[in-house]
Formats: sequence, C-alpha cells, structure tokens
Amino acid sequence: MLNLRLERREVTPEIELIATIVAILLAFVIAAFIFLIYGINPLYAYAQIFGTVRKAHRLGEIITKLIPLLLCGIGLTIAFKANTWNIGAEGQLLIGAILATWVALFLSVPEFTRLPLMFLLGFVGGAAWAFIPAVLKSKLGTNEVITTLMMNYIAACFVDYLIYGPWKGAEEWGFPYTNKFPISAWLPTIPKTRIHWPTLIIALVSAVLLYFLLTKTTIGFELRVAGQDERVARYAGISVEKAIILAMIISGGLAGIAGVGEVAGVHHRLRYASSISSGYGYAGIIVALLARNNPILSIITAFFLAILFVGGDAIQVSMGLPFGVVNIFNGIILACLLTSEFLAKYKISWR
Repeated sequence: MLNLRLERREVTPEIELIATIVAILLAFVIAAFIFLIYGINPLYAYAQIFGTVRKAHRLGEIITKLIPLLLCGIGLTIAFKANTWNIGAEGQLLIGAILATWVALFLSVPEFTRLPLMFLLGFVGGAAWAFIPAVLKSKLGTNEVITTLMMNYIAACFVDYLIYGPWKGAEEWGFPYTNKFPISAWLPTIPKTRIHWPTLIIALVSAVLLYFLLTKTTIGFELRVAGQDERVARYAGISVEKAIILAMIISGGLAGIAGVGEVAGVHHRLRYASSISSGYGYAGIIVALLARNNPILSIITAFFLAILFVGGDAIQVSMGLPFGVVNIFNGIILACLLTSEFLAKYKISWR
C-alpha cells in the first residue's frame, strides 16, 4: 500500500522567487481560459490591462489604488511574519474610515488639527479592531482566521447602519451617504488626479520603517522567531503572545490609516462599505504574499495589484465583462501563490 509523505525542505530566496514567478504565470494561463470563454483574445485583454500604465489619467488611478493596497499589504507582512493570519484588514480599514468620519463631521476641534487627529484615531481604531482577535488567539488559542474574517462583516454592517441611520446626510437627496466633509478634512491631492499625497508618503515611509523594524531591531527579530517556531521562541525567552498582539496592532493600525485616506482623500464622506473599500484588505493578502512578507517589495507588488484593479475596471467597460472579473483574477493569483509556496516548501513522495 502506497503512503503519501510530505518532507519539508529548505527554501532559498532563489526558490521563493521562482515559485512566485511560476504562480503568477500560471494564474495568467488559467485566467486566459476565462477570457476565451467570453470570446476575448487573452493577449488583447492583457495588453489592455497593462496598457493602462501608459495613460496619464489611468496611472493616477493606479497610484490612488496603490495607497490602500500598500498600507494593508505592509501591515499584513508584519502579521504574517509573526505567523498570525490577519484576514481582517478589510474590517480594520472600515473602522479607520468610521472614526475619521466622526472626527470630520462631529468633533469640534481646531481646523489645523482635524486631519492629524483623523489619522491618529484611524490608526487607533484599526489597531483596536485587530487587538480583539489578537488577544483571543494569544490567550485562548482561538483561530484568528475565523475571528478576523467575521469581524470584517461586523465592520461592514456597522458602516451601513451609520449611513442608513444616525449619520445619514440631509444633503444627499435620500442616498445613504453622510454629508460631505468640511474642506479642512479633505486631504490635498496632486492636481488633476485623486492621489492624496500625504497618505502616499505615509505608506512609503511605513514600508521603509517596517523593513528596518523587521531586519534591524530586536523587536523584529523576536517577531520573526516567534513566527518561525514557537518552542524556540519560548526557550529563548521571547513572549509569543506579545509578538502576536504587537504584529496585529501594527497591521490593523496601518489598515485603519488606509481607511482614513479613502474617506478623506477620495470620497470626502462615508459611503457603502463596498464603496469605501474595493476589497483592498483582501487584496492586501496577495500584496504581502507576493512580496514574500518583505515590506519594501510590497511597494512593487501593490503597484502590480493596482494595475490589475484599474486595468480590470477598464476591460469591464470596454469588453463588457462581469463586475467580478477582477476578484476572480485576484483569487486565481492567490490560489496559485499558495499552491506554489506549498510545493516549494514540501517534497511529495509515495512510499
């Protein structure tokens, strides 16, 4: 009788790179069959998607979408490094957006302090939303995949409750939005684009700082050791519980900042949960995994995902494809990425 055996093998950076490239190529091959089903030449579709980079107005939209993708992605690199599967960046983003809206519309503060306070409370809100599943995991052993995922739906329902209920704007002619933010709560943008450059700077600086944190500090070393082997970490005197909570606070806080950027830099009001975030929290998982949990490389992978977002929107209009085609594409990439990572880490043998 043959028995299936999995033997773990050492994964070098070269193997990781090859596995990532293979995963992306395989995803494009699988997605090509979807285009063929709709009677579309896959090469033409890909040319349209990646051709968006050459158009100035499309490039502006790509960078606009890169901002939340990068903030969510680099936060998730920290959580994943600590072996904590934070699937809740979507909800943490929405909580950040809610608190930013509260500051913008309902808190009486000097105008020059409004935007800094929105960012501060956005970070705190996202971090607090991530803190709950972090404590449940570290103290009770609760599966964080389930708790963070469930909390996404709670946050989305909370947004919808506010815009349909107590925060519904009187000036919106019956639409379920809040009133527009005062100008003092609008983030400045690059002219003729929606790129809210303060949040972009925060995202880029955060990527550099988190890379430094992971690679050059004692805290980063403890996070990595706790993520690689809990027994070794405990033997070395490292608190695995503290590592989990710290990683989740950073991850959730950065997602919360992404929510602030969306309401203060793009929409200037609180809207439907699906309007505030086009799945940025979930796509951030792909950003982090494609970058192999490297915050600096996440800049590149976030740009890649942003191209797919904007290019996918473009081909939906020009080719009449369904709304969910981009989500399907992202799902295929994630599935191929996880499969290639598994095959890179384990050797399958029959005995």
